[in-house]
Amino acid sequence: MSKILVIAEHLNGKLNPSTARAVSAAAAVKGEAIDVLVLADHVDAIAAEAARIEGVSKVITIARAENAHPLAAVLAPQVAKAAAGYSHVFFPSTTFGKDVAPRAAALLGVAQVSDVMAVDGAHTFKRPIYAGNAIVTVEANPAHAVVATIRTASWPAAATGASSAPVEAAGADAALPGHTRFVNLQQGKSDRPDLQSAGKVVSGGRGVGSKENFEIIFKLADKIGAAVGASRAAVDAGYVPNELQVGQTGKIIAPELYLAFGISGAIQHLTGIKDAGTIVAINKDGEAPIFEIADIGLVGDLFKLIPEIEQAL
Repeated sequence: MSKILVIAEHLNGKLNPSTARAVSAAAAVKGEAIDVLVLADHVDAIAAEAARIEGVSKVITIARAENAHPLAAVLAPQVAKAAAGYSHVFFPSTTFGKDVAPRAAALLGVAQVSDVMAVDGAHTFKRPIYAGNAIVTVEANPAHAVVATIRTASWPAAATGASSAPVEAAGADAALPGHTRFVNLQQGKSDRPDLQSAGKVVSGGRGVGSKENFEIIFKLADKIGAAVGASRAAVDAGYVPNELQVGQTGKIIAPELYLAFGISGAIQHLTGIKDAGTIVAINKDGEAPIFEIADIGLVGDLFKLIPEIEQAL
């Protein structure tokens, strides 16, 4: 029977919702146990959150040893050691997962399966290719552990239960790399919801026109409690930083509501939002490709229509 280890993603002491989505994928494998591994400088609060996810059998914690490097510098060796005895190791297909999973897979001597969107069997999975225009079925070698990233937009978050799974501390004595060292972590800070897990997203594209004009997007997002996204064209033009990019080379998201302003809808962008619940597009070009997939489309000037929308809210 399959025994699955889900690697928890967290930031600033809080568990990222992508972890619960990875647990849903693990449940589809129908194994005998789903354990969650939490690696953090301070593990208690994060482990408590993970323990309440339904379907989790056990939470394993690895805390930072005294006077040791921050765990951000050594996650792959820790994961590879903790994976002993597991048939599957699942990461969310986020920036975090895409960074750590291939390195952990290399240490385990296996090939990684990327962006799992459906589970057909313990070693058979579906994943998108060609910007999501085709779905391929891949089969992993049953003789080795499966290391996979989970396309979080394709999976619902596992529910939070009333009871908690047991929490067990593990040692942190993995062999660490000697040719690199951790210097510091630099991250953008925002009071807005996380783009990859937000229920509502307001995005702007090239049609917004400038970095200064993008304030109209931020203002609307703040009014409705939404995250902010952008097309690659807007990012390349310098309107917003690249962590807001939505699409094939950015973030794949699945909000309940996606509002797109001034975004024409290149196939790479549409790949990132195809799992969204309701897509609303506003563009002055009535022939823009995004109208082909939008649930609600409005042809008009975004600088006129956004203030009207705000006034109606």
